[in-house]
Amino acid sequence: MKKVAMLIGGALALAACSTGARRTPAAAVDPNNPLLAPGYMAQAGSSDQFEIQSSQVALQMPQNPQVRNIANMLIADHTRSSQMMVAAAQSADINPPPPALLPEHQALLDQVRAGGMGPQFDVTFRDIQVQAHQQALQLHQNYATSGDVPVLRTLGGQIVPVVQNHLNMLQSLQVAMPAPPPPPPPPAQPPIRRSGERG
Repeated sequence: MKKVAMLIGGALALAACSTGARRTPAAAVDPNNPLLAPGYMAQAGSSDQFEIQSSQVALQMPQNPQVRNIANMLIADHTRSSQMMVAAAQSADINPPPPALLPEHQALLDQVRAGGMGPQFDVTFRDIQVQAHQQALQLHQNYATSGDVPVLRTLGGQIVPVVQNHLNMLQSLQVAMPAPPPPPPPPAQPPIRRSGERG
């Protein structure tokens, strides 16, 4: 009987220990870690917002019709990838963060808005989009390989070829460098008067 009591007491003690272990607070999730779902979704969502908003600016600014075509494509594709991200997160019982620009994407958007007019804008837009797409490609490739939520890993793998296609198009985009301003005209020379001539 004493042995049974000792076994029950030991079992209760172990149960108490395991319950106590479960109540120990877990390590905080780093929302900036792009290999964890919160960080990945925040960075991917911010990237999509940058592409959409900067392309909306581009529709009003460029002279090059190819820039306008690419801007329309970026708006459509990145709107779609945002919708796919929301659906994938909800299927994994994760609340996706609301669309918001992170500081680094806000800074890039500010550069696009300050990109000048005409050919100068086209060059600025192309160069910043190449940079942003290189970053986005790395984000989705890394998560597709090592991310923590399977359905989001699958989505990352589906987005990779879309971003790669955008990057290829942007890198091959030929935009004219703005012409340098013309030199100022030489100062007007007063007419030379000859002796004996009247003014």
